[in-house]
Amino acid sequence: ARQADEDFFRPLGTFKQHISFNRKGSRMTRTVVSSASKTAIIGFDQPFCVIGERINPTGRKRLAAEMVAGDFTTVEADALAQAAAGATMLDVNAGVTAVDPTETEPALLAKTVELVQSLVDLPLSIDSSVPAALEAGLAVAKGRPLVNSVTGEEDRLERILPLIKKHDVPVVAISNDESGISEAPDVRFAVAKKIVERAADYGIKAEDIVVDPLVMPIGAMNTAGRQVFQLVRRLREELKVNTTCGASNISFGIPNRRVMNAHFLSMAAAVGMTSAIMNPLHKEDMDAIRAANTLNGHDPDCRQWLTANRPAGADGEAGGRRRGGRRRSAAGAAAE
Repeated sequence: ARQADEDFFRPLGTFKQHISFNRKGSRMTRTVVSSASKTAIIGFDQPFCVIGERINPTGRKRLAAEMVAGDFTTVEADALAQAAAGATMLDVNAGVTAVDPTETEPALLAKTVELVQSLVDLPLSIDSSVPAALEAGLAVAKGRPLVNSVTGEEDRLERILPLIKKHDVPVVAISNDESGISEAPDVRFAVAKKIVERAADYGIKAEDIVVDPLVMPIGAMNTAGRQVFQLVRRLREELKVNTTCGASNISFGIPNRRVMNAHFLSMAAAVGMTSAIMNPLHKEDMDAIRAANTLNGHDPDCRQWLTANRPAGADGEAGGRRRGGRRRSAAGAAAE
């Protein structure tokens, strides 16, 4: 157990190792997604990818009713707000459970995808458990969207992977199969490995697989955080794949959820998670991501951090310099 604790936050590689690796021309795992005009990269050497979760009627009765009635006012507002808040890409789901999804979801998802991409220039994640809906969404999507998702279930692999190959798009791989969601991290890793290997049989590269190791509620399973951190490390080092998760799952059922979510996100990023489906309208979460990007070396000169946090008119102070341009020492700053 002590060794496992030490392994959680051991360095992902020294600075020199990363530079040497890149200079040799070796390609780090990068999952490329795009809209008609903007490209985003999910990768080990990239800023954390924030996938906005708001356009999803699951658990939102009002939004579900609006979408069924053809009212997309909330969808429009959520798309614009998430883009303004700094989302890297947007998840789009039209799973209105009050109706037969096989009959209604394909057309509804296609319409929603078309609407969202007319409002924002961010890449999209097309989210559905209905293969026909995924195909309908892909038919109208511009650029190179992410597909959410495939599982380790045989029928899902056989239905979804040919679709991924046909459209040459990346896919989220969820680590469960016919047996359900295992509480054992080794089993979830094995399912992820199975999906990556099956995808390779179709000619789909590992860089186009973004694994969701499945986050359990910490209130129900005290080892949930530890398990995810172990899995992210293994997925990165052994399978060389990017990772994602539904970030808010970690805090389900406990109080002060936003604080828990924010700390979980920064810790997950520290062990190598590269994206999350999350709410960019929650300031705590976005502050955690900006801090993680800065501390992981993915925010050159702290530009994004300074832009988000520097008070108006404080250009000179935020740089940590005196009038003469000499940087303060740590001791001097503490004395002041």
